[in-house]
Amino acid sequence: MKPVVVERSTKETQIRVEARLGEGKATVDTSIPFLDHMLTALAKYSGIDLTIHARGDLRHHLIEDVALTVGPAIAKALPATAARYGDRTVPMDEALVHAVLDVGGRPYYEGPIPSSLYDHWMRSFCDAARFTLHLRVLRGEDRHHIVEAAFKALGFALRDAAKDSGAVFSTKGAIALEVE
Repeated sequence: MKPVVVERSTKETQIRVEARLGEGKATVDTSIPFLDHMLTALAKYSGIDLTIHARGDLRHHLIEDVALTVGPAIAKALPATAARYGDRTVPMDEALVHAVLDVGGRPYYEGPIPSSLYDHWMRSFCDAARFTLHLRVLRGEDRHHIVEAAFKALGFALRDAAKDSGAVFSTKGAIALEVE
């Protein structure tokens, strides 16, 4: 299968994302090591191959715009007959994070996770992908562990939601939305 390519260019950022259902391989270069680490984990746990190259002026702009580009790339890579729902809880040391996901075309995010930048990443990702995501931090003290557990839980939930079920899970049937 050919990867979905989404590019975003502004005065502040230049981003290119390739996504396809695969083995969870990742080539990520955003110039922000922690973001690279989180996106690599997202790819690995979701089973979605991601190639991401991003540059930008400010850390906030880059993190947000990467989310706005990764979201639609992943959404377009999912089959129309995706299982739609995913639900996973992931421990990481003292942290425990629960993710519940619906990839059915309704954007909504409920958190928070204890990092304003990465909480904003989750919201921007859901808005751009048109996914519903509920993240619950059940416990944890180390922000790194909580954020990483959140990305891994999202990845596992995506893996479940992306599975080809052979049917469209919506009373509306397949939804087509064209934007020009």
